[in-house]
Amino acid sequence: MDQELLKQCESVAKEWATSPVFDANTQNEVKAMLESEDKSALVDSFYQTLEFGTGGLRGIMGAGTNRMNIYTVGAATQGLANYLNKFYAGRDKISVVIGVDCRNNSDVFAQRVADIFAANGIYVYLFEDMRPTPEVSFAIRHLKCQSGVNITASHNPREYNGYKAYWEDGAQVLAPHDKGIIDEVNKVRYEDVKTGGDKKFITIIGEEVDKAYIDAVKTLSIDPAVIERQKDLNIVYTPLHGAGMMMIPRSIRAWGFENVNCVPEQMVKDGNFPTVVSPNPENAEALTLAVNLAKKINADIVMASDPDADRIAMACKDSKGEWNIINGNQTFMIFLYYIIKNRDAKGILSKNDFVVKTIVTTELVKRIADKYQIEMRDCYTGFKWIANEIRLEEGKMKYIGGGEESFGFLAEDFCRDKDSVSACSLLAEICAWAKDQGKTLYDVLMDIYLEYGFSFNKAVNVVRPGKSGADEIKQMMEDFRNNPPKELAGSKVKLIKDYKTLKATCSCGTVEDLKMPETSNVLQFFTEDGSKVSVRPSGTEPKIKFYMEVFDEINNVDEYSSLCEKAEAKCKLILKDLNV
Repeated sequence: MDQELLKQCESVAKEWATSPVFDANTQNEVKAMLESEDKSALVDSFYQTLEFGTGGLRGIMGAGTNRMNIYTVGAATQGLANYLNKFYAGRDKISVVIGVDCRNNSDVFAQRVADIFAANGIYVYLFEDMRPTPEVSFAIRHLKCQSGVNITASHNPREYNGYKAYWEDGAQVLAPHDKGIIDEVNKVRYEDVKTGGDKKFITIIGEEVDKAYIDAVKTLSIDPAVIERQKDLNIVYTPLHGAGMMMIPRSIRAWGFENVNCVPEQMVKDGNFPTVVSPNPENAEALTLAVNLAKKINADIVMASDPDADRIAMACKDSKGEWNIINGNQTFMIFLYYIIKNRDAKGILSKNDFVVKTIVTTELVKRIADKYQIEMRDCYTGFKWIANEIRLEEGKMKYIGGGEESFGFLAEDFCRDKDSVSACSLLAEICAWAKDQGKTLYDVLMDIYLEYGFSFNKAVNVVRPGKSGADEIKQMMEDFRNNPPKELAGSKVKLIKDYKTLKATCSCGTVEDLKMPETSNVLQFFTEDGSKVSVRPSGTEPKIKFYMEVFDEINNVDEYSSLCEKAEAKCKLILKDLNV
């Protein structure tokens, strides 16, 4: 262990253990770390200050500068309050929305945040209980607030919590406000945080916003008649103990579906997520109880949302009657296929419509958009970038859908973050539309492949926790940059896109500029046979991500399984060539 680093950590920890700024429980937790022979917990808790990034905070809960606690959350809030009071100086009223999910300490953090805003003269609309992340985004716009905070760590493991900051458009903050807020947060000392705010500055909100949100989501239905014909569609839904239970069953029923079966064990608010290994719907294990219920009642569709109810996962029966998880790229494909195809059938599709995907998401969705001459835009990973495209075209073009491979989809523009409430409701309509034709959701997926070609996507996460892990991930990115692969799975790399330098380098030697709003630590390799490989460190978790997409021809549905096996083998070769 680096002894100099250990000394620095011990010095800061001793301040936490003795300063009257910190409560007794916090001091005792720090003292235990100081007294322990194993100093790894001490170093991980104090080797850095939990960084307030462009998306806010996210980290493991506990005492320390590198942990989520009332002090790091408080400093972030004081910095945000300072920025709001400067930017909106002279305004009669500055207001914010505060939302929470089901996680341990979320309510405690939310109360702290509300108190600090109030102490800074900022009006607060605090949700009475947990609500989906997209409803927080909606509420900011609905209540005409200037900012908002959602206390959530999304789909991270149970030991995490987080703090997502939003701007007045309902989207997560972007330039120039992100840098301005970060600068203010970095100036704040723990003793600078104002508390003891006047309660008159805090208003509790609930049903009025809920109804407005549900009513807005219902306007997204493209074909209410098909719902009426298939209103008994057999639906299984699970919120994985999270905020989705508050709105998703209600929304699906508001659309006209009458047979919504919720997984009872997981309709219980619990930040320990006792029925799953991880509350991430990207992992098939998280849907086990839902699929078991679906088998028992012979359901038509299984749908799930993550703890803060912004991501959607789904499962359906294949041609053999076996339940299959639909991955994030396929999810986006199905949504976009239905929206474009049926808007066209209803005569409401326009050349003024546009859709958005992230750079690591399947290229197959562009083929769908291209067929109907609908503009498809690429943006960075994260829904703040999709929201940015919506904002840029507001009043000029109509946004009809956007998504990313990590199970996020947004069908509307009245909310500016991915939305599993509208997605689950729309998914039910898609299943009704399929059933109306004697098809399943799996049949719809196969229809897409047969019409647009076969695509296989695989994502691999390499987890490296702690400081040593962060250093290793940084070195991996440097190595890929300095020594990029010349060949992947037997096919030559013909193009490299480096979003950190905003340069696209062709194997023929030409270099072109990438037109993006800012730089990002992402590398992409494109091969001669059409494969795409993207590499990026996670912005919220201690891991580096590898996204692979390979293509092939498909002539009939019976080839699907063998094509998946062939593509899986190819992805293994790609990873081997990358030394992963």
